[in-house]
Amino acid sequence: MSYDNTQPPMPGYNPPPGPGYYPPQPPQAPQPPKKTTTVLIAAGAAVVAAVLAAVVTASVTGDGKAEAAPTVTVTKTAPAEGDDTGADDSATDAADSDAPAEDSGDDSYGLDDTIAYDNDVEISLTKITRAVSSEYASPEKTPYAKFTIKIVNKSDKKIDASMMTVNCAYGDEGKEGESIYDDGLDGLPDTSILAGRSLSVPWGCELPKGESFLQIEVAPDYESETAIFTGKVK
Repeated sequence: MSYDNTQPPMPGYNPPPGPGYYPPQPPQAPQPPKKTTTVLIAAGAAVVAAVLAAVVTASVTGDGKAEAAPTVTVTKTAPAEGDDTGADDSATDAADSDAPAEDSGDDSYGLDDTIAYDNDVEISLTKITRAVSSEYASPEKTPYAKFTIKIVNKSDKKIDASMMTVNCAYGDEGKEGESIYDDGLDGLPDTSILAGRSLSVPWGCELPKGESFLQIEVAPDYESETAIFTGKVK
């Protein structure tokens, strides 16, 4: 004999939940997306770049403004009467600076002009003569033009004379004139020009006997505008 113990559930009866059952949770508010590492790195790099740019700009002059390079503002200043830096008689006869080449342009000056910069530095050429280098010179036995470069420092800062640049060209076609190193022509001095002082530097540039037009380019330092002297040497 068998008995059927199956009975329908009683009204209002809820069986206990089985293993692993979790009651439903209320919905959560959506979370904002997180910034990726790439975005953070890019933002940080931009801030660093901006700070560096501000530091560099401020270090130029101290007030955040870039300092302009010295330029030529006054030209054709004749030497004062009795000035011992003027050319001697033989040098005057050798250089004819009043007759520069017609195509020399407005940016060039005569061989006897004094060029003044807006930072109170002046450059002039004196005692332009012809010569021939000795057998011990570099280059040897070469015709050249010998002259003196005078730099007058009227500013309140010293000038590093070793930063001066000198270049020469000769002839109508503008061939480069090699610098001459001989007795008394030692190149750029390794010294400074103090405020209120001047310095005279002997120099020589190749100038063949058949050529008369000479172009001499001088800059007191790497940042200053180059002064271009032109004229004919007899």
